Amino acid sequence: MILRLLLKNRAGSGSAEFALVLPLLLVFLLGIVDAGRWMWTYNQAEKATQMGARMAAVVNPISSDVTASYLGACSPALTQGDLIPASCFTTITCTAGSCSSGTVDDDSFTKVVDRMRLFLPTLTEENVAIEYTGSGLGYAGNPNGPDASPLVTVKLGTPATPLEFRPITSVLILTMNMPSFTATLTTEDMAGQQSN
Repeated sequence: MILRLLLKNRAGSGSAEFALVLPLLLVFLLGIVDAGRWMWTYNQAEKATQMGARMAAVVNPISSDVTASYLGACSPALTQGDLIPASCFTTITCTAGSCSSGTVDDDSFTKVVDRMRLFLPTLTEENVAIEYTGSGLGYAGNPNGPDASPLVTVKLGTPATPLEFRPITSVLILTMNMPSFTATLTTEDMAGQQSN
């Protein structure tokens, strides 16, 4: 008789159903929050990369070889006023404290990264790579500035040092790698100390 009464009693069914649905509801809500945080961080990283390229295009070059003279360089040898072909400029990649060629201007690299941190505060120097490649712009022996005007590419989040994102739903244990971001501009006079 008591067993029959317990089976017919529905007084706690709402609480039991709520207890079953609550974890799923919380994961769903926190997932929506994580998706918003992902998009926010993605936008911050994208804007930081764009500002890094703008800053790198106007400040002193990170590698001393970017402003090298091209008189007598290449094959055939260039003379005063000759257009510098893109193939004559070797690609130079700079990371925190090192460049593939030339001496490193750590102060200029830090200026670029500091400007990027205004958009992505969690950024570290290890996440940034700056690359100079030939653009075909520039004249050998230019008396008014650097001979070449290379393309400068800022890369944020390399495969070796990716940007990490920690979702709330993982209880801060799991991290996800964000994609790499790149932005490219043609360098300007490369003699500035700041960008607009």
